[in-house]
Amino acid sequence: MTQKESALNKKNSSWSGRFNEPVADLVKKYTASVGFDQRLAVFDIQGSIAHAQMLGAQKIISLDDVNAIEAGLAEILLEIEAGQFEWLLDLEDVHLNIEKRLTDKIGDAGKRLHTGRSRNDQVATDVRLWLRATADDVILGLKKLQLSLLDLAEAHYDTVMPGFTHLQVAQPVTLGHHLMAYVEMLKRDTERFVDCRKRINKLPLGAAALAGTSYPIDRELVAKKLDFDGVCENSLDAVSDRDFAIE
Repeated sequence: MTQKESALNKKNSSWSGRFNEPVADLVKKYTASVGFDQRLAVFDIQGSIAHAQMLGAQKIISLDDVNAIEAGLAEILLEIEAGQFEWLLDLEDVHLNIEKRLTDKIGDAGKRLHTGRSRNDQVATDVRLWLRATADDVILGLKKLQLSLLDLAEAHYDTVMPGFTHLQVAQPVTLGHHLMAYVEMLKRDTERFVDCRKRINKLPLGAAALAGTSYPIDRELVAKKLDFDGVCENSLDAVSDRDFAIE
């Protein structure tokens, strides 16, 4: 094995693979995240394809490698969607599971996929892609709910009901007017998700572990391919920021 191949294998191994002794099953279960982060799989594959295409465009890896990576990841996505993908606890997370399967399928080209990136910026990118899609789903759901309430309010624009203040009967209102209050509340909820989405939609990929990479990558190209509004400007912040998730 050449020094370069050894480095690639070490870089793509799980953290537990760096110990000399086997890791206890209890520790594996405690530290592994694949049981819940496999929900990021679709977004992990999206990010990896965009990253591979950029590496090819920058002539960091060959176009043959790019084609093999794209084809392999497409097959893996079909396996995942069909429920046929075997998630291995020993590989700890969604990223290593997919990369191991890709390498099994296409050989060393699969290892070269990780060129110019780290697990740190990869995870941050996946989470942003997942949260962006989730925010879009929530926004769409809120708008549909508003429309349903609006239809119901129009049907009851003259249906009289008692209005309450401090749990006591007050002025009479219409059911339509009452329902429109919820339309306004949901409008504010929608605005909150739209506003948060702006902070989600920045690309951290390219920050690598914490201080960038010496490879001549094109972050703006990846951002464009993944429909991000721009890139995270500071590499340290890019891999550590989770404020958008808290929001």
